[in-house]
Amino acid sequence: MTVDKHSPQEEDSERPLIAHLLELRSRILRALGVVLVVFLGLYPLRESLYAWLSGPLRAVLPPDTHMIATQVATPFIIPLKLALVSAFFICIPYILYQVWAFVAPGLYRHERRLVWPLLISSVALFYVGMAFAYFVVFPLIFGFFAQATPPGVAMMTDIGEYLSFVLTLFFAFGVAFEVPIATILLVRTGLTTRETLTEKRPYVIVGAFTIGMLLTPPDVLSQVLLAVPMWLLYEIGVIFSAWFTPRPDPDTIGR
Repeated sequence: MTVDKHSPQEEDSERPLIAHLLELRSRILRALGVVLVVFLGLYPLRESLYAWLSGPLRAVLPPDTHMIATQVATPFIIPLKLALVSAFFICIPYILYQVWAFVAPGLYRHERRLVWPLLISSVALFYVGMAFAYFVVFPLIFGFFAQATPPGVAMMTDIGEYLSFVLTLFFAFGVAFEVPIATILLVRTGLTTRETLTEKRPYVIVGAFTIGMLLTPPDVLSQVLLAVPMWLLYEIGVIFSAWFTPRPDPDTIGR
């Protein structure tokens, strides 16, 4: 009978991997624990949260109409789902911090100085995009839908369908507002230059209006409300990318 034995080198290479996996598990559990705590705090407010979220739609519903639930368990499940999703959105900064703390030891010092501002800015812009969707876009979109309802048809939206629709828009506008961060990263990593981005401005404007056409109802106002901010955010990203343009290494100059 033979006994397999690991060499000391193999054991040493396995220890760092196990340590990284244990740290990753620990940070995932911390993030999930914080999300759970926030969810438990929001659970008693789940019905109030849904009333607030559905406010833009209920404000434009015709008289004597209301939202409906087409399934037996929907009135309980949908507010519960909203509380859980809200807890996740609230905890995004802490979740990203755990990701940062896990990868930070493998980064250089100048990379760490770059990540923090970009991380804070990306979270802030994501929240701004969600706020813009709720306070500006939702009233216009739902007002358009209410006016476009054919005669003889009662607009009575299912609460589950409404939640899926608004969460999709929240995510779409949150990601759309990350345009400056994407622009800065493209320049910082050397994939493109600030001058090239400036030259591509006409294509960006056309692309912004195309995205606005796809994500909003077929009226000019709502398309402009998405396209113009995306274009302006692109211009902001181009301006700030001047501070993040890679500098040549002094040690390599003259070689």
